Amino acid sequence: MRFMIIVKASPDSEAGVMPSEELMTAMGNYNEELAKAGILIDCDGLQPSSKGARVRFSGDKRTVIDGPFAETKELIAGYWLWEVKSKEEAIEWVKRCPNPMPGTEAEIEIRQVYAAEDFGAEFTPQLREQEERVRAQAKKS
Repeated sequence: MRFMIIVKASPDSEAGVMPSEELMTAMGNYNEELAKAGILIDCDGLQPSSKGARVRFSGDKRTVIDGPFAETKELIAGYWLWEVKSKEEAIEWVKRCPNPMPGTEAEIEIRQVYAAEDFGAEFTPQLREQEERVRAQAKKS
């Protein structure tokens, strides 16, 4: 089972305040632990929403909205992508994580990633082959 582990933004992360050396060391050690356990697929921190944009879809129309975005608690500051046996295992790993926003309350969200079998018959053999080609190409990049 794959899970995306989402670190919610804080006023500091949205202001571009960089983490301390102490936090970067703790997170580096934690990431190393995840890698050694064989569950880490990917991870990264995200720049503040002031450097981002959103594209709103309304029928055929596309509208670009530049950041920053108002609701800090709804924004993402970083993520991990993990392969674990269960949601419970993901929860146990998150509970071991250093506080990503020291000095304030922080929240980490755990979301399961869809697997091919979740889509049922609509995910035809042709679509499965296409997905495999795309994933193989992406790994080459």
